[in-house]
Amino acid sequence: MTFEGRKGTRGGKQLGGPVIRTINKVVGPLVRLGMKSALGFHFLILTTIGAKSGQTRSTPLACFPDGDGWLVVASAFGSVNNPAWYYNVAAHPDRVSIQYGRRHYDVVAEELHGDDRDRAWTKITTSKREFAGYAEKTDRLIPVIRLTPR
Repeated sequence: MTFEGRKGTRGGKQLGGPVIRTINKVVGPLVRLGMKSALGFHFLILTTIGAKSGQTRSTPLACFPDGDGWLVVASAFGSVNNPAWYYNVAAHPDRVSIQYGRRHYDVVAEELHGDDRDRAWTKITTSKREFAGYAEKTDRLIPVIRLTPR
């Protein structure tokens, strides 16, 4: 179970600050109330342990139901860097939980590689073209993480 996401040398601007806080203030509470999807996206709340701080961190994310689990994409909107939650998951892949709908799950996080990643990426970009656009903005390989209930 290796996490290899590397920083790129080029990429779009990573949304942060007031934009992300506003999105999270709207989406987060709706997901916590049991909303699974809106605007054509599925959502979950990802809860991790901070890689540096050791504190609990929760992040609403778009997700892709996949068999008995979910796929999440560390796109950071095509930024040169991976999102902070990716490093938290990489540091503590066995201490991740999610809320999907009204249910909470302890999950194991696994970064997909090779053919598994390629199949998942095709599934993701076929259903949501935006993610292909993020990949075009950056030269880093955007990590795809599978979350499976423990």
